[in-house]
Amino acid sequence: MVEAYIANAGLDNLISPEIKQDQFYQLIYELAQEADVKTVLEIGSSSGQGSTAALVSGLRQNPNRATLFCLEISKPRFAHLQQRYAQDSFVKCYNVSTVAMEQFCSEAEVVEFYNTTQTVLNDCPLERILEWRSQEINYLRDAGVATGGILQIKQENKLPDFDLVLIDGSEFTARTELDLVYGAKLILLDDINVFKNYGNCQKLAADPNYTLLVHNSSLRNGFAIFEWVAE
Repeated sequence: MVEAYIANAGLDNLISPEIKQDQFYQLIYELAQEADVKTVLEIGSSSGQGSTAALVSGLRQNPNRATLFCLEISKPRFAHLQQRYAQDSFVKCYNVSTVAMEQFCSEAEVVEFYNTTQTVLNDCPLERILEWRSQEINYLRDAGVATGGILQIKQENKLPDFDLVLIDGSEFTARTELDLVYGAKLILLDDINVFKNYGNCQKLAADPNYTLLVHNSSLRNGFAIFEWVAE
């Protein structure tokens, strides 16, 4: 699985979808189709061939007329995403970072995780992983990508919370992203066995406001689905 991280490191590259016709894809489709959702946020839509396709296919059949907000920072991937769903008016695509550059996790946090938690990331030198982090931050600055996308969407649409959120974007922003979407009815996490969503999964599993619906640590880098149960 480390090859996928190497491929993802180049934000100017188009990449093959990872969530595609597997258990997680099917569950995403079913939730989008059947759940009581009206606002859906996908973090890390890429070019729209993977989890985005599952969400769109399900929402097309959902009577709630839900809106899907897609976030993708890569300009080439965003261009393909926007073109792919140009005819679906309920799909709103944003070429924007979820968070500001200063909200990326620190190098120290990455180093601590690398040294204390054995994952596929340990198949790569630590220096390479830190280089990916720097590349992402530099890309935001050099490509002129706007930041603060989650707050922007909430403010523009007067949304206190989302109904369904999929966190599958940058390896280095997911912790902040969870804080910004906390309170969503459904939170879906991909890559729970690596830095991206490892801590988020542990945090939600211990949170009495959420219950774990599905957990599979053996599919790719693992996924989990949580539902808000607080009154």
